Amino acid sequence: MKEQTEVGKLKEGRYVVVDDEPCRIVSIATSKPGKHGAAKSRIDCIGIFDGVKRSIVQPVSAKVYVPVVERKIAQVISIAGTTVQFMDVKDFEMFELNVTAEEAAGLEPGKEVAYISSLGKKKLE
Repeated sequence: MKEQTEVGKLKEGRYVVVDDEPCRIVSIATSKPGKHGAAKSRIDCIGIFDGVKRSIVQPVSAKVYVPVVERKIAQVISIAGTTVQFMDVKDFEMFELNVTAEEAAGLEPGKEVAYISSLGKKKLE
């Protein structure tokens, strides 16, 4: 899910969709309006799921998408190498995530962990 908002209303620490990837805003630089144009904003952000740095330059009045980022709790069901099966505590949805070896070492069946969900992607916090 995503919502639409104006570039001028965005703030640092919030989220924005860039290249179909939800990103956390790191910095915003806004220029003054010139003789022939509107004020523009340069937004630097980092992808939530892939960690890639991205930036966009848009007029302050332009519309951009803001992702709905949810923090949820899941219970570990099973661990097979680096693939871990989880079940959401509220809606009992089952899903699998590939985690690093050190993250898998800290998990055990029955343990509850926090995760982030946005635009159909999931990641452990």
